[in-house]
Amino acid sequence: MTSLDITAATVEPALLDLPWHLPLEDWPAENIAALPKGLSRHTVRFAHLNDHVIAIKETLPELAKREYEMLKSLLKLDVPCVEPFAIINNRKTESGEELMSVLITRHLKFSLPYRAMWSQGLRPETATRLVDALALLLVRLHIAGFFWGDVSLSNTLFRRDAGAFAAYLVDAETGQLYEGGLSRGQRDNDLEIARVNIAGELMDLIASGNAAPGVDAVATSNRIVSKYTELWEALTGAETFEVGERWKISRRVERLNELGFDIEELSIKTDGSGTTVKIQPKVVDAGHHTRRLLRLTGLDVEENQARRLLNSLDEYRLKHERPGADEEVLAHEWLSRVFEPVVLAIPKELSGRLEPAEIFHQVLEHRWYIAENEQRGVPLQEAVDSYVRNVLVHRRDEEAYLGATTTEAITLPEAVPSGTIIAIDDEETDWRDLV
Repeated sequence: MTSLDITAATVEPALLDLPWHLPLEDWPAENIAALPKGLSRHTVRFAHLNDHVIAIKETLPELAKREYEMLKSLLKLDVPCVEPFAIINNRKTESGEELMSVLITRHLKFSLPYRAMWSQGLRPETATRLVDALALLLVRLHIAGFFWGDVSLSNTLFRRDAGAFAAYLVDAETGQLYEGGLSRGQRDNDLEIARVNIAGELMDLIASGNAAPGVDAVATSNRIVSKYTELWEALTGAETFEVGERWKISRRVERLNELGFDIEELSIKTDGSGTTVKIQPKVVDAGHHTRRLLRLTGLDVEENQARRLLNSLDEYRLKHERPGADEEVLAHEWLSRVFEPVVLAIPKELSGRLEPAEIFHQVLEHRWYIAENEQRGVPLQEAVDSYVRNVLVHRRDEEAYLGATTTEAITLPEAVPSGTIIAIDDEETDWRDLV
C-alpha cells in the first residue's frame, strides 16, 4: 500500500484509520457524519474523528496547500474562519489509481450552512440578519487586507449570536492577502460578487419553495452593499469637528465599541488655524465585548452573546455595588451566582441543544416575555424552569437537527398545547404558526 503524505496542524494518529483509498463519494456510512453541506464545486464530506467532526474536501494538491496556508494566516489575524486541520496527498486506490488530495478542516461546532437552517422556509427577517452578518464578516476581512473573490452565503457558516448571527468564512480557495491593504476597486469588486451571488442563492431558495412569502432576493442582496458601506464608514471614515467639540472623539470611540470594535490607534490632526480637528481610526480591532468578557470571566463566546452577558454582569454589579470592590471579583461572583446556576439548571439530556451562552441569552429573553405578558417581576429561577419546560424541551438537539436533511420538516411533539411558546430562529412564536 502506498504511504500517504500528511501535513497536519496537530498529531492525530486516528487520521490513518479513515478509508483514504476510497473516493469521498464512496466512503462507508460508519465514517460519515450526517451534517448538512452547503453548495460546493468540490466533493465535501463530514467524518467522525475521535470525539470531533472534520470536514474533508477533495481538491488539487496545490489548491489544498494554498487554502490550508491561507486559513492559517487568517486565524493569526483573528478573522472568523474554519480551522485548518490537515492536508493529505498521495492518495491511491487499492488498485493503484491516483485520487485527489484532500483539505481537512475542523467542523465549526453549533454552526450551519444557510441552506440547512430553515425546513419551514426562509423568512425575510432571517435573510436580513444573515446578510448583515456576512457584511460584517466582509468588512473584517477587508480591514485585514483579505480579498475573498467568491463571497456568498454558501461559502459561509452561521452561528446563533444572541438574536443575530455570526458569520465564518469557510472557503478561502480564491482569496488573497495583501499586506498593504485593499484598494477601493478590490473592495467594490468583492462587494459586487457578494451582491450577485446572494441574489442568485435567494432566488434559488424562492424557486424551490424554501422561502417564506415576502423574501425579496434583489432587495435583500442589495442590503449587503448598504450595510457594508455603513459599517466601513463607521469603522474607517474620517470625521471633522470644531476644537470645542472634543467630546466627539469619545463619542466616536463609544460608537465603535458599540459595534464591537476597539481602536488601537487614532489619528488626530488640527488645521492650520487650530479651529478644527480631524480624527480617523488607524487600526480597528474586532471583538471588543468578547475580549472584555473573556478577561473578566474566562467565557469565550460570540460578540453579541458577550454584549448580552456583560449587560447582565453590569446589572449585577449595580445591584451589589460595594465601594472598592474589584471588577474581577464581582465578575467571578456573577459567574458563580448567576450564569453558572442557569447553565447547570438545564437537564443533562437537553444541555447539548444550544451553546451555554445562547441558552443564557434565551432565558433572559424568555423572562422578559413572561414579565411583559404578566406585568410582574420574574425571578431568574422561575424563568429557567419555564424556559426548559416550554421552550427548550421542544427544540431538537442541535446535533440531531444537523443530522436532518435540508428538506426535512421540523417535527414537534403532538402533546404540545396550543399557545405554547417556543423559540425558532431566536424569535418566540406560537408553534402552530410554524406547521
